[in-house]
Parts: sequence; structure tokens; C-alpha cells
Amino acid sequence: MIEKVAAAAGSSVSRETMERLEHYVHLLLDENNRQNLIAASTAEDVWMRHVVDSAQLLRFMPAGRHLDVGSGAGLPGLVLTILSEAPITMVEPRRLRAEFLQRCINELDLRHATVQQAKVERVSGKFDTITARAVAAIERLFAVAHHLSHPQTVWVLPKGRSGQMELAAARSSWQGHFRTEPSITEGEAVIVIASGVSPRRKGRG
Repeated sequence: MIEKVAAAAGSSVSRETMERLEHYVHLLLDENNRQNLIAASTAEDVWMRHVVDSAQLLRFMPAGRHLDVGSGAGLPGLVLTILSEAPITMVEPRRLRAEFLQRCINELDLRHATVQQAKVERVSGKFDTITARAVAAIERLFAVAHHLSHPQTVWVLPKGRSGQMELAAARSSWQGHFRTEPSITEGEAVIVIASGVSPRRKGRG
């Protein structure tokens, strides 16, 4: 599995890093018995469906400060934290999930990670990368998190089959540089990469 994670992330993965990922997966599956973090149908294939799926985002993330919106089970936030030394902030409004994320950070000694239990609209700061997995449609995500971006911010948004349709809908209200990359874990899924995102002025194309 270490080879698959490394290939997805586009970088080498040390044995220590892999042990942290294994520890995280143990914590995730254990906590899933108490709160619904991931669908039961995906638990048996947790490595490909969730860990590798999250790891592949790292290939599109520039250096700098990262923000993960609606981290929930720590996907992709905790996986990216384990694989990268970059500072990352995970935003999660639900108390039990935020507490789980903090416990993972403590147990895995992820000193470059922080959790904010809040709605993203109440978060402040500027980030170089913004990720979000299964949180909201692209247009909505831009609306609630744009204040946390700057002109060079890269948005890395994994999407399923609806990705192209969501991007088309977002273009009616938002402009910028947009492209999609194929997901390596699901045939019809895509990763939307956006930069220079800003709201369109009314009355202009």
C-alpha cells in the first residue's frame, strides 16, 4: 500500500509516515463505530476510497498554508497533514467531529495542524491552498470561503461525476483559471483545480 500512497501523492512516503497513516486509519475506523464519519460500505476499502483518494490532491497543492473546509473525518485534511509538513487548518463545525480531529492531531503528534470548530464563514485569514471533499457544490464553496483566499490561492476540489456540471454552473457567477484532472481512484470522478478565482461583475461576461 505504501507504493500506492506514494504514487498518488507524487512523492516518497517514509515508513514513519506510513505508520502514522495506519494509526490514523485505526482511529478513523474505531471512531466510525460511534459516529458516522464514513459510509459503512466504504470502510472495507478505506485505503483506496479515502486515504489514496485524499493523497492524490497533494500533487496539485503548492507550498504554503493550507485550509481544509468541512474536514469531518479528516478527509482529506488529516491525510494531507500526515503526508506534508506544510501548516494546515481544518475547519469543522460539528463538535464531535472537531473533537475527533483534535484527538488525531494529538495522538499522531501533528504539530503543524490546527482545528477550528466553526462554520467556514466565521474563519479568518488567508490561505495558499483550499481543499474541500464532499462539502458543497463549487459555486457555494466559492461563496462561503472566498474571503479566505488571495489572488494566487489554488483551490483543489475533488468531485464525482457531477464535477464538470458543477464547474459549469460556477462559471456563471465566478471567473478564474479552471481545469480538471482525472481522479486515480474513481473512473468518472475529477479534481477541479482553480486559481485567480473572483466573483463576476454583474452585466459582464
